[in-house]
Amino acid sequence: MKYSPLLFLVIFLSACSKDKVNGPLKLKNGQEVELSVDHRYAAVGETLLMMPKNEPAEFSLQGFMDRKPGYTYRVKARFHIEKEPLQDASDRWFEFSKVISEQKYMGAEPFNISMIKSFVPGGPIIYLTKDGAQYQYIQEKLQLSYANQTVKDQLEEIWQHALEIREREKKEQKYIAPKWKSILATVTHDPNNFGKAYLVQRIVFTL
Repeated sequence: MKYSPLLFLVIFLSACSKDKVNGPLKLKNGQEVELSVDHRYAAVGETLLMMPKNEPAEFSLQGFMDRKPGYTYRVKARFHIEKEPLQDASDRWFEFSKVISEQKYMGAEPFNISMIKSFVPGGPIIYLTKDGAQYQYIQEKLQLSYANQTVKDQLEEIWQHALEIREREKKEQKYIAPKWKSILATVTHDPNNFGKAYLVQRIVFTL
């Protein structure tokens, strides 16, 4: 039986597409990898590394619902390429599989979190809520305590402005931007509520 050159070309291209690699790490869709997850949950510059070479992983990790602030993890994950991604969203990420190891961070080095974040579609929003007297950075996941009265007053100012924006948006039926371009908080892990709260040392506002 004879096969045309065109048929051989189709078969060859089909095989190549199944083994397509992505980015400098040359990852294939569905490939299992081992990742190192930072203790600085939701922080500016938090790192996700590909093991064993400690290379930047390039893509985000999704589905790790039990991750706790203040702990470093080694995890298994699979590289995923979405065929029909949401508009303006990435079409590739790592899908969490399982925890290999968990280790409590014992250091006290401060790091930063951003209290204004931008989302597409939409715009910058204040990333802070309050439940009773408790400030929350990520609702039901990560609280914010304060090192002194000045920081407490600043957190309350941010929260009151967030409430003001909500009322204006409800009344005017349009998006209202925060009055600050950025709010950067320097934090450490709260020793009195480790794994559940950051202790805010200072806050810097940019108008």
